[in-house]
Amino acid sequence: MKAALKSALAVAYLSASLALVLPAAAQQGFGPLDPVPPAGLSTDDIIKKFAARESEFAKARDSYTFRQSVKLDIINEDKKVDGEYQQVTDIVFDKDGRREEHVVFAPASSLDASATPVQMTPTDVDEIEHRLPFILTSEDLPQYDVTYVGRQKVDELDTYVFEAGPKHIEKNKHYFQGKVWVDQRDLQIVLVNGKTVPQDTRKGHEDLQPPFTTYYEQVDGNYWFPTYTKAEGILHFQAQDGALSEDVHLRSIVKYTDYKQFHATSRIIYDGTDITNNKPAAPDGTQPPAPKK
Repeated sequence: MKAALKSALAVAYLSASLALVLPAAAQQGFGPLDPVPPAGLSTDDIIKKFAARESEFAKARDSYTFRQSVKLDIINEDKKVDGEYQQVTDIVFDKDGRREEHVVFAPASSLDASATPVQMTPTDVDEIEHRLPFILTSEDLPQYDVTYVGRQKVDELDTYVFEAGPKHIEKNKHYFQGKVWVDQRDLQIVLVNGKTVPQDTRKGHEDLQPPFTTYYEQVDGNYWFPTYTKAEGILHFQAQDGALSEDVHLRSIVKYTDYKQFHATSRIIYDGTDITNNKPAAPDGTQPPAPKK
């Protein structure tokens, strides 16, 4: 997230008070953390198994349509909205099976009209698409250090808890850093709490996203899909060109809803004729054979 102030102030690091912890309200359903590893299964095996399961899910999610709703607010000292950005996008497939994004709701942003205007950046868009709905696949695993933390009850779920962060930072790439909760039975991510790294802190070029929490739900009886993300933090604007420094309270909500599996349509061609809905009889009066599946 970048600032667009007249004095060219830019977003810096979050204040030290914003540790990567879940909000108090969200911690109510959490049981005590048991650091003892499970018997009969190494933590490395758990990591490999859940990463393989995440790879399956990543492929499955690519065959689903869904609606993505983004709402970003600047909150003033009176805890009221001082500027807002909204966009609702349908992730669909065209008639040839290609994935498309259709914006269905995008009112004029009031961020630029607020006292402390903030603008969306390509990093923000990339974060909404790839890191807020975090998926740690077998293909991504070599890029991350994943450390076992323990076992924890989250509401009615028995979970394994891990710390995850990038092993190395490659130029122009961004990563997730934080905690990951994995369902012990399904071996799939059900909750993440973390932030995007690295964040640009160069004076005059700063680009920062606040820490976030993403919740997952089983929507098809098989896989856990990201359904709700809340990101919130105090962004510090550095003093520049004689202007005063300023803290800005930023809050964003992203919802992923209406998941539906996409089924490609097919056509049946017999003797050069499309017989998908009406199969003509063959010369001997028999119906042409149905295509093999």
